[in-house]
Amino acid sequence: MSAPAHSVPGHARNPLDDERAHLAASRAALRAMREDAEALDITDVTANWVNAEVLRAGLDERIRSLADLAHTPLFFGRLDYVPARTFYIGRRHVHDAEGDPMVIDWRAPVSQPFYRASKKDPQDVALRRRFGYAAGELTAYEDEHLTEPGDEGTTSRLLQAEIERPRVGPMRDIVATIQPEQDEIVRAGIEGSLCVQGAPGTGKTAVGLHRVAYLLYTHRERLSRSGTLVVGPNSSFLRYIEQVLPALGEMSVRQATVTELVAHVPVRGEDGAEAAAVKGDARMARVLRRAVRSGVSMPQETCVVVRGSRRWRVPAPELAALIEELLARDMRYGAAREALPQRIAHAVLVRMEQAGEAPDDRVQDAVARNAAVKAVVKSCWPAVDPAKLVLRLLSDAEFLAEHAEGILTEAEQRAVLWPKPARGVKSAPWSAADAVLVDEVDDLVRRTPSLGHVVLDEAQDLSPMQYRAVGRRCSTGSVTVLGDIAQGTTPWATASWEEALHHLGKPAAAVEELTLGFRVPRQVIAYASRLLPEIAPGLREATSVRESPGDFSVRACPAGELDAEVVGACRAALRNEGSVGLIAADARVPALARALEAAGMPHLAPGDETDEGARLTLVPATLAKGLEYDYVVLDEPAAIIGAEPDTRTGLRRLYVSLTRAVSGLAVLHARPLPAVLA
Repeated sequence: MSAPAHSVPGHARNPLDDERAHLAASRAALRAMREDAEALDITDVTANWVNAEVLRAGLDERIRSLADLAHTPLFFGRLDYVPARTFYIGRRHVHDAEGDPMVIDWRAPVSQPFYRASKKDPQDVALRRRFGYAAGELTAYEDEHLTEPGDEGTTSRLLQAEIERPRVGPMRDIVATIQPEQDEIVRAGIEGSLCVQGAPGTGKTAVGLHRVAYLLYTHRERLSRSGTLVVGPNSSFLRYIEQVLPALGEMSVRQATVTELVAHVPVRGEDGAEAAAVKGDARMARVLRRAVRSGVSMPQETCVVVRGSRRWRVPAPELAALIEELLARDMRYGAAREALPQRIAHAVLVRMEQAGEAPDDRVQDAVARNAAVKAVVKSCWPAVDPAKLVLRLLSDAEFLAEHAEGILTEAEQRAVLWPKPARGVKSAPWSAADAVLVDEVDDLVRRTPSLGHVVLDEAQDLSPMQYRAVGRRCSTGSVTVLGDIAQGTTPWATASWEEALHHLGKPAAAVEELTLGFRVPRQVIAYASRLLPEIAPGLREATSVRESPGDFSVRACPAGELDAEVVGACRAALRNEGSVGLIAADARVPALARALEAAGMPHLAPGDETDEGARLTLVPATLAKGLEYDYVVLDEPAAIIGAEPDTRTGLRRLYVSLTRAVSGLAVLHARPLPAVLA
């Protein structure tokens, strides 16, 4: 059983004094490590300025990673092993002047038992100690004696307090509270890809971010060369999570949305649901492939290469055979186009050798650059501009029909065509789905560079074509997919993870499921789970390990008084400690903003950082995914449902909105609730 948390005034000598002394010494050692890094002189170390810049950039990143975050505990736990060895577990490694460790990085193998050891499997740990902090100051500790006989014990009070601590500001790391099932995912090997189906509050986003940090620690050299990427659903979400990895000492992980990844054209248009669904369908990849190759043609004339006084002829049938061979090899269009002049030049060199000449590689390169050879390539294998090709496909009904025959129906073709043909790339009404099509063509022309590891969060909302776009960026690396089928809120939302992994190009990825909630209150998750039979009948209902049920209420209001009641509920929520989110259908946001302003209640937009002076955020339901607030006021569920193109998507949007609360939820409505919630 866990020992009670100890919090003893500092005037008497006790273990807490010793732990505070170790904390002070560790902070001093970390400052010394940073000062040593800042004092390094690399002036005469490198051979040239390029190497110097690379070395300087690496040194600057190390200096940033050695920053001591005043309000963040340097260590949060301690392990006493059998035989007597003691390790303090923290966010990063700290050593003293002699190089002896004072704090062990949570990612090191010796730290793993902090998350997984138990009385049934103590893993050579005699004592596990957790620390409690307030504003960066060590205030309490709690011990578990894992080798002593007794029951498995109750939930750690310090652990529970850390999980339930009010949230102000961006998302924070969960390194002190990682649970065994989460730790298994975090520490899974880099060789295989992984998909995590996680119910609300199970910490799947945090698990994914900590997995990136773990992989960077374990495979630093490999991933520093190949790169890492976190893909989120929108910029508000990315701003919310952006401080997690730096707090763990990782500064080099890029974060982007899918739209930012495929930003080949300026997105200024918006598709209707039908057009977006067709453009996002995997069949579009076949249409685009046909269109890209449609310009390849067979030569009708002999290629004549003049070299000095000699003329070398390659007949049209032989040229056609070279082109057909390249088509059959299924190379990237651009790579094949670059290979064609070399193939023609080789055919000429064979003739030269047969005539008794001894040409070398320089001669072959010169022949490949010959005007006659260039003319054949230009005529038979023309260059493809990805944006111009997609523009023609969406503007020219005959061109689309030619390449979509047998793939898209006539109705689907009409759905994707622009009502008015675009004049050019810059003025075209590109939508987000169109940009993904351009990215597909770009990859057909030239291979998209692959990263070492990609984390794809809120993946359930991606279309098959978007999955393909992300998959291209980890084609030779691995991916961690995070999501919840029940939270899919697009008409093309993922039906199964098997289907999604197929489109990503990772069909062999393992699928893990997290159903234990650590953040969402028990009553709240039980209420939201009433929707599961309607929105995701195959999923298991999530359960909460929270001991406190949370504040929860559902209140009907007269139609003319809803705005005032919502403002009152927000005012009541602000009397509590922590952040407050007012979530409403997008169309309701302007009216609620005016009501809050009239009541003298300032509010933030999603992604704006909360602080003690500004804790209320007005959140359109379409941007609520992935965000969390201590208290949520949910306005008019029927409006959230009705804003979506179909009932299932509307109920899924409501499910997302209901599960953003960490400590309390108040639902206010003037219109009837869905039958399953009434």
